[in-house]
Amino acid sequence: MQNLVSLKLSEQDLKELDLALDALRRLFSPMVALQPAQRRELFKMGDKSEAFCRQTLTLLASNPQIVPPNLALAEAQADLAALDALRPRLQLLRQLTERADDTELALGSDIIAVALEGYSLLKVAGRDEALKSARRELSARFAKSHRTASPASPEGNGQP
Repeated sequence: MQNLVSLKLSEQDLKELDLALDALRRLFSPMVALQPAQRRELFKMGDKSEAFCRQTLTLLASNPQIVPPNLALAEAQADLAALDALRPRLQLLRQLTERADDTELALGSDIIAVALEGYSLLKVAGRDEALKSARRELSARFAKSHRTASPASPEGNGQP
């Protein structure tokens, strides 16, 4: 019998989780939510370009005489500091989210494993009238849809 996870969340656990989520929602509110088109259009800072950016910002800060006022160097430095502060926390959030996703998957899998086994028992033991309609409703999940088959092309079925 499958039992990947046994999870019992108390009312207090759920209350604390909701408070933590509310705090995260509040703390994340100044962060941006980009549209897919915006994401595609933006410059992406990967590992190599990050090293380039860090070195360039350091050189610019060391040579303020060449920095025009409209370059927004201070804003870029603040963005870099925010990125450095945020990254380890985002990594932890990703790990927690992955764990929550895995738990959700495991709970669903445990449930369906028992339901399928129980359904098999109902098919065998539930032959009396009282369970017939319930079995019929449950069997709808396994009803096969009849699709009209498209004729196979000669190239697709190995025929010359």
